[in-house]
Amino acid sequence: MLVWAPMFSVVKRTLPYLDPYALGTVRYAAGIVLLVALLVAVEGRAALRFEGRLGASVLFGLIGITGFNLFVWIGLGYTAPEHASIIMALQTPLTALAVWAFRAQRPASFTLGCVAVALVGVLLVVTQGHPVDVFSQGLVGDLIVFCGALCWVTYTLAATRFTGWSPLRLTVLTCIPGAAGLMLANVVAVALGLAAVPSVEAVTSVAWQLVYFSVGTVVIGVLAFNNAARRLGPLNTMLALNLIPISVFAIEAALGRSFGPVELSGAALVIGALVANNLYLRGTSTRR
Repeated sequence: MLVWAPMFSVVKRTLPYLDPYALGTVRYAAGIVLLVALLVAVEGRAALRFEGRLGASVLFGLIGITGFNLFVWIGLGYTAPEHASIIMALQTPLTALAVWAFRAQRPASFTLGCVAVALVGVLLVVTQGHPVDVFSQGLVGDLIVFCGALCWVTYTLAATRFTGWSPLRLTVLTCIPGAAGLMLANVVAVALGLAAVPSVEAVTSVAWQLVYFSVGTVVIGVLAFNNAARRLGPLNTMLALNLIPISVFAIEAALGRSFGPVELSGAALVIGALVANNLYLRGTSTRR
């Protein structure tokens, strides 16, 4: 998961050259070619068949890949990388609440308490310690990123619907419709004047970033995440993502960004609550 650690900081500095629509399209256009080649080499051409799961693959590919990329990259244009990373850390409690809502598995009271603490921490970070002014601080970007977090939680939980598929096959057959969705959104955005076709100079100016996005965050990142979700379960896998906001804060600090005590305290509340909950769940599992 560490391959995703610098993603928000790198994306924030790539958006002046590629808009969110072009970034998502280029990122997955290159990544999906590599993933398909890898799947064919490892499992053969037959693994490219959907075997009656085309509808589910399209649905969750559009939600997890298309939805996540559009919401997060558009939102990141209006907020700071560290804000986005903290909001994405909410995916762990969101997963617990989603399991409660859709599978009737009520989280333990301790878990719900940790969820409440994490929400307080996020509120402190995104409002700079002034939660009463939450609606007057232009939090549009943060709310858009939050929608992206919901998309990824849905995609993670959907993995249980694809029993019998390897993590590699799941990744490829959901990324194909997801990448198609990104390309379609890009075409529509250009037609409506919301985006522009990037110039060759713009693409080449961020060439190394695009290599990182395609190989690092798509091929390695998504494949590793799906493999971990299959082996460790959604909650434990989401916990690993809590390293990302810590890394983003460190990267932004190294680049000259200064943080106030309220922001740091809020980040600490989020990470502390999520770690405490995971340790509690592991202890409960061991006692069983």
